[in-house]
Amino acid sequence: MLLDPAVTNLNTGSFGPLPRPVFACVTALRRRLAEEPMDFLLRDLPQRLWPARQRLAEFLGADPRRLIFTQNVTASVNIVASSLMLASPGEVLLTDHEYGAMHWCWERAAQRRGLTLRTFALPVLASGPGEIVEACLRAMTPRTRLLFFSHVLSPTGMVLPARELCVEARKRGVLTMVDGAHAPAMVPLDLDAIGADLYGANCHKWLLAPTGSGFLYVGPGNEDRLLPLQVSWGWRPERCRLDQRDEFGSTPRLRHFEFEGTRDICPWLAVPTAIEFQQSLGFDVIHRHNAELVAHVRDRFGSIPGIKPNTPTSPDLHGFMFAFRLPENVDAVRWRTALWERYHIEVPIVERPDGLLLRISAHFYNTPEEIDRLAVAVRELLRT
Repeated sequence: MLLDPAVTNLNTGSFGPLPRPVFACVTALRRRLAEEPMDFLLRDLPQRLWPARQRLAEFLGADPRRLIFTQNVTASVNIVASSLMLASPGEVLLTDHEYGAMHWCWERAAQRRGLTLRTFALPVLASGPGEIVEACLRAMTPRTRLLFFSHVLSPTGMVLPARELCVEARKRGVLTMVDGAHAPAMVPLDLDAIGADLYGANCHKWLLAPTGSGFLYVGPGNEDRLLPLQVSWGWRPERCRLDQRDEFGSTPRLRHFEFEGTRDICPWLAVPTAIEFQQSLGFDVIHRHNAELVAHVRDRFGSIPGIKPNTPTSPDLHGFMFAFRLPENVDAVRWRTALWERYHIEVPIVERPDGLLLRISAHFYNTPEEIDRLAVAVRELLRT
């Protein structure tokens, strides 16, 4: 791993650092792009793009013809929110734990479409997936046009029962858009089995692919609902053979969204190397290690007076992020400054309407000693 030895990095949930093989791969691709851009973009790229798409689709349990490469999940959600036509009057329904930027995205979309944006409260320390499904069902009404939720909640790391929520929404004629920002490589994914109408995610977090690699997966029946944010040479008015492989390493339909003009798509091409790197270590081995680290987090921080767990302990409802509620008198700015400048620890203090959270990420390159180092820092900061 390319890690700064002076820093304790417990924040994969924001940005994943790069493994050396992934860095070498994307750097070699960028070098070739710099050396001979015409040859790389026009001749070499088409041969690389489809295999990269196929490998990611295989990893996700998805059909490569429905898999659009994007810059990140923000781009994916904006494509949907900006072009999806929803019947008005009506409402877009979100959980009360959605990522702030995505909440704003749907807020703007609702205003433009003459819709209402409404949130519903999640049971923060639910004992099982059923409680979450029930809360969602109580919130849905005949006015609900779209249900938007995160597969893994950013503030707390709670894992939502995505398949069950999508099934119940479909029964009621409600479209589903899932924000899977944290899901790839944290939770097992089978996108076709989940059955979301639309699913966007990042590859630069837990999968440890380069920054600039994300995707949007379009479920069956939704192919004609979306339009690209930008029109470039990927836009073909004749709309022929839309879902057949073309000479560009894509399909005409996928190319509508992916070809936004000249851009660096080397991060997309490096995604297979990121998958193969963790696969070589063994995803089962990584998951066991991470689960043990999360258990160590709960044990180590559960004994600190003044902070309380804010993530469910049920294995079905958490992955490799765990959050703790901090006391009311904590100053978020001062804590962030002290954790970084005094202790050299990278960990987020999340600001929520009901208070501050300390969110800890545990990946395979983290150790119990790093968890202990953070616990010592938290005890000292609470005393001062």
